[in-house]
Amino acid sequence: MKRLLGLGLLLTVISMITFAAMNFLGDPLFNILGPVAEDVDNPDSIKLIEEAKEQYYLDKSLPERYARWAGDFITGDFGVRFSATGQPPVTDLIKERFPRTLQLMIMAQLIAVGLAIPWAVIAASRANSKTDKASTVTAFAFVSLPNFALAIILFYIFSIRLDWTPDVYSATDPFWGLTHDHQLMQMLLPALTLGMGAAAGYQRLLRTDLITTLQQDFILMARSKGVPRRKVLYKHALRPSLFSLITLLAINIGFLIGGALVVETFFRIPGLGTAVVEAVLREDFPVVLAIVMIVATAFLVFNYLADLLYGVIDPRVRETEKYKTSSWISFFSSRKRRVEPATETVEAPA
Repeated sequence: MKRLLGLGLLLTVISMITFAAMNFLGDPLFNILGPVAEDVDNPDSIKLIEEAKEQYYLDKSLPERYARWAGDFITGDFGVRFSATGQPPVTDLIKERFPRTLQLMIMAQLIAVGLAIPWAVIAASRANSKTDKASTVTAFAFVSLPNFALAIILFYIFSIRLDWTPDVYSATDPFWGLTHDHQLMQMLLPALTLGMGAAAGYQRLLRTDLITTLQQDFILMARSKGVPRRKVLYKHALRPSLFSLITLLAINIGFLIGGALVVETFFRIPGLGTAVVEAVLREDFPVVLAIVMIVATAFLVFNYLADLLYGVIDPRVRETEKYKTSSWISFFSSRKRRVEPATETVEAPA
């Protein structure tokens, strides 16, 4: 309960900072009224300005506006957009854009994990060899490469030179469209762009933990009893090496959403990323606030769930007072309190 209250307090602080920052950036009246907002000498314009301020609560003080917004947000009401064409609800925009961002993130995460695990196992099983060194250089290259640069490279290779993927995103229904080859191919390149950096980061972390695990006594015992090498790596060594990776998977949710902003903008995918860019340019503060809070909530909730997953991965790790630290803290201190695998009794092959 204390941790949940802490998450609520942290979200409150984030919302306060974001709300204040958005309101200090400028006056959204121009985007609501257009040139009328600048015609302060015209009585009709002044009347429209006053009506708009009252309609959007811009005539209230900052604390009053925040209290009203926070009360609505808790009930699931994200407010209305600052628009000259009416008052469309922010919720409608979120419902329209979020599925495409979620689709991109799921595909990117699956690609990242699918590449990172065998990549890390190969590197760890050949530690300090030429294969491992080449793997390290490749991983650092992908970690260091910005999303927009990788997007340009992959787009040039697969869309322009090889013509394997579409060069323009078509706004088809997400998820359901994945049953069509065209929809799958057009989402593959953005997902690969978003997932490669994450895959390299996962690989580096998992490789380090695997090397440590492979030096444990129960692994040496399994090898001495003739257990096949592949079984030793994937069954006995991999599972106790997943603690830090699970934490990083949860932490990386927030970074994936941030990376999706760049990837969606480059590939012209109408998701939350492009929505936030458009909202910032238009000073559409309710949209920015809603998306920032969605990202922050997802980041904190997935970190909390990561702590709970430790006990699922290894039954010896449970939710105890000793282990009830937040996952982003436990991740950075994991080297100091790593849980050593218990010695397993491995049956000798017949």
